[in-house]
Amino acid sequence: MKIGLPAEVKDSEFRVGMIPASVHALTAADHEVMVEAGAGLGSGIEDDEYSAAGAEIVASADEVWERADMIVKVKEPVGAEFGRMQRRQTLFTYLHLAPLPELTDALLEKEVTGIAYETVTDPQGRLPLLTPMSEVAGRMSVLAGASYLQKFRGGRGTLLTGVPGVPPGDVVIIGGGIVGINAAKVALGLGARVTVLEANLDRMRYLDDVFRGELTTLASNHHNLCTAMARADLLIGAVLIPGRSAPTLVTRDMLSQMKKGSVIVDVAVDQGGCFETTRPTTHSDPVYTVDDVVHYCVANMPGAVPRTSTFALNNATLPYALALANKGVEQAVLDDPGLLAGVNTYRGAITCPPVAESQTRPYRALVELLDD
Repeated sequence: MKIGLPAEVKDSEFRVGMIPASVHALTAADHEVMVEAGAGLGSGIEDDEYSAAGAEIVASADEVWERADMIVKVKEPVGAEFGRMQRRQTLFTYLHLAPLPELTDALLEKEVTGIAYETVTDPQGRLPLLTPMSEVAGRMSVLAGASYLQKFRGGRGTLLTGVPGVPPGDVVIIGGGIVGINAAKVALGLGARVTVLEANLDRMRYLDDVFRGELTTLASNHHNLCTAMARADLLIGAVLIPGRSAPTLVTRDMLSQMKKGSVIVDVAVDQGGCFETTRPTTHSDPVYTVDDVVHYCVANMPGAVPRTSTFALNNATLPYALALANKGVEQAVLDDPGLLAGVNTYRGAITCPPVAESQTRPYRALVELLDD
């Protein structure tokens, strides 16, 4: 198989879809890997490292997209990349299609097989390709929030750690999944008071056991959320429904309950966000203020720490990339139900039920299409 690795083009996105070790594994299996010149520089990877691993360095993204059977990326295609996609090409990347009808249209028009990292599952129903970036984003959410609580950055001037004689700040996390638990680790490590709202009682028990009662768990309902928001210095949205648009849990009217200069970090922004006032921002222009509440809604948070993020992501994606290349896409997804769940589009059809539901479009079962 011919595998293409283009440079990422999203604002301040410095990650790259494959590291040299991944390239070496693919070329050792007799596959051809083409890397756009400079694709890895943002993650500290030089072209000659890719060459030494067996890759061909090509001059332009256009050539990579034109020649490859499968494109391996980090972020969903944007802008000019829509036109670079080839008919019936395979795209292996984060897609987050639910709130992106224009990208969905482009994939369907070109009959691209779109395999989304964020909907691939393992035998336990977990999301192995989303987990590494959720870990990064969860930890970064507290660090970003703490930074924007500084007065000169628009915040209320609260130090989350507190100091002797002054209480620490309050961090409220909506969702106790991978993002939430990693946010809690960092917030507790800083000395903040932490509350996690979670809908699953077993998950609350787990969080209480893991953190030995150092944080407060609350059942996620409107009353508890409003009460927690009123005392929060930092409010983190960490809600995920795989493949679907994130539910709106905090309305514009509810913001009035928050302190002036408090900070919201919406990690769910990739799926549309869980705050009514969320709109995607970038690392070059990360925040805006609504009703005196600072909003940090960067849609590619892990891109700010690309070295860590790229290597963590590749640890998870390489076995799947090898399976797709070695077996071919159709056989690979038939052999692995979890990989099959990652296929969001195929031959002009939406094959992921949550994406179809979020966009109110027809859904086709992938196994039926494979049998045609």
